[in-house]
Amino acid sequence: MSLHGTIVSGFGGQGVMLIGQILSYAAMVEGKNVTWLPSYGPEMRGGTANCMVVIDDEAVGSPIIDKPTEVIAMNIPSLIKFEEELEKDGMMILNTSVIDKEPKRKDIKVIKIDANKIADEIGNLKVANMVVLGAYIEGTKIISLEAVQKALEKKLTGTKAKLVQINIEAIKRGMQVAKEQL
Repeated sequence: MSLHGTIVSGFGGQGVMLIGQILSYAAMVEGKNVTWLPSYGPEMRGGTANCMVVIDDEAVGSPIIDKPTEVIAMNIPSLIKFEEELEKDGMMILNTSVIDKEPKRKDIKVIKIDANKIADEIGNLKVANMVVLGAYIEGTKIISLEAVQKALEKKLTGTKAKLVQINIEAIKRGMQVAKEQL
């Protein structure tokens, strides 16, 4: 595996940081080297938020990503901000529930996922972020679903433990939608 630098970006409250944390935990479960660097806008909920996740088999030199290999854009400002920074032949995953624009670049792979609609069908709008994570897992093959499940079990404890299964269901649905586009 070569170095993967992923930017996850959206509005505060969309679960952007949780995507990054689960991705990071899952990579660690698989014995990979990883960094997770959060960045918050001036407001928490409703403001912009993003995180950078770097995953590699080798030691990670820096948590900062200049040219991400993947971008998960949960809203239009994220698409606009990170599209140009994405590496040539990189992958952009778009939450089309919120983003009604097309990327301008033609030299990147794009996975479109109606995450909010799928989450609503599952029965909990809060799992839209996991639907998008599923698309990422399918599109990149960087980490396994098993590692993600272990990461969710580590992160969602106590009263939140009952949410592991609905999150796994959301991830599987995201993986299926992505598979149809690849």
